[in-house]
Amino acid sequence: MPKHGGSPRIWRWLCAGLVAALPIGTAVVLHEPDSPRALGTFHDDSTVLIPAAQQNTAADLAVRLQAMLGQHSVLAADLMRSRIRGDDDFVQAANAALNKNTDDMSGLIGQLFGTPAAKSFSPLWSQHVVDLVTYAGALADHNDSARKSSDARLVVSENKLADFFSAASKGRLSKSDARSAVEMHVDHLTEQADAYAKKDYPAADKLYRAGFQHTYALGLALDDALLPKSDVAILQQPIWRLRSQLGELLAEHAVLIEDTTRAAASNTPDFSAAGDQMNGNTQDISAAIGTLFSASAGKQFQGMWASHVDALVSYGAATAAKDQTRQQAAKARLATFETQMSAFLAGATHNRLTKAQYAAALRDHDQMLMQHADAYAAKDYVKAHDVGYETYNHMFDLARTLADAFGESVAEKLPQGGAQTGYGGEAGLVATW
Repeated sequence: MPKHGGSPRIWRWLCAGLVAALPIGTAVVLHEPDSPRALGTFHDDSTVLIPAAQQNTAADLAVRLQAMLGQHSVLAADLMRSRIRGDDDFVQAANAALNKNTDDMSGLIGQLFGTPAAKSFSPLWSQHVVDLVTYAGALADHNDSARKSSDARLVVSENKLADFFSAASKGRLSKSDARSAVEMHVDHLTEQADAYAKKDYPAADKLYRAGFQHTYALGLALDDALLPKSDVAILQQPIWRLRSQLGELLAEHAVLIEDTTRAAASNTPDFSAAGDQMNGNTQDISAAIGTLFSASAGKQFQGMWASHVDALVSYGAATAAKDQTRQQAAKARLATFETQMSAFLAGATHNRLTKAQYAAALRDHDQMLMQHADAYAAKDYVKAHDVGYETYNHMFDLARTLADAFGESVAEKLPQGGAQTGYGGEAGLVATW
């Protein structure tokens, strides 16, 4: 139960269920390679994935806010865990990544809601981060008095944040609802840290994933409360809901792969718990594909995606063990996945993107995750976090491109509202692999 009292879970949009559909819809625009971003470049031609970061409509920025809040949750949890472990090198790199996220989020708040809002938000959010790290430090030192003091400071900082959001909404978000939402976010982070310190890794990793999902949904709630109603209406359109939901699922995939890879590389006892949450994400993505296309498509996708996940984790473990034979075997499995999945996606979307283009995008994704594993195994935690940060952002570029290729008519198959779920949504609709 939440430490600071019960609070209703924010409704999370969920792609789940198995219904048949065929994709017809908007075409994907491809830009010339003068983009400042190197990631996402197709290897077969001179075209690149549409970078969502270059789209500056309010709707694009609103989805980015959801993304950055979700990213904050996992970066904060990673930092708290490394502080508990006493892994000082990882602490420093994680802290730098979290500071970058804070700066980027403050800049986005400024773009969406104006410079005065950003100036008010930045110190409040920074203090929130400091209080979370202090809480983890008290756990690491086994200092219960300091932990209680940190918890009290967190209550103060979370109330200030919530009051800021409520005031910015001009009455559309009540103070009590805002406090309830921010309170739950803090509870997820502190409770996962408590469980991690007690070596209750299944509980810690459930809360890790739940924290990401809730904080991503918090971004949606803030978008609804703070943006002009005309922009909120755009976000309710099927294609935008699909972009948001695919972005969440794919970003969560990258986050959980990295978490599991770290556990595999360091041979830590939380590997099994991390893998369970990663499997839950695989089930959710597969259920989404089943919703968009058909039950059989969802099952076919799941088999390929599960093999992809397993190969990435195997690569990370082989890299840590300096086993080149296993590394090459994992790379071969990934190459097979890229070929098979690109054919699946091209067929499902009636070749709105070619097999070569899909394969290149998937190859970029796999290469980034392998680069993360390489850096982590080499204990180059700064590079690992830099790669992880860019991989996370790349997931939203990929999600936007896939959503546009899937098309408006497919997006209309999504649920209009939200589903109140526990950890992992309706993952039970799809068998585990």
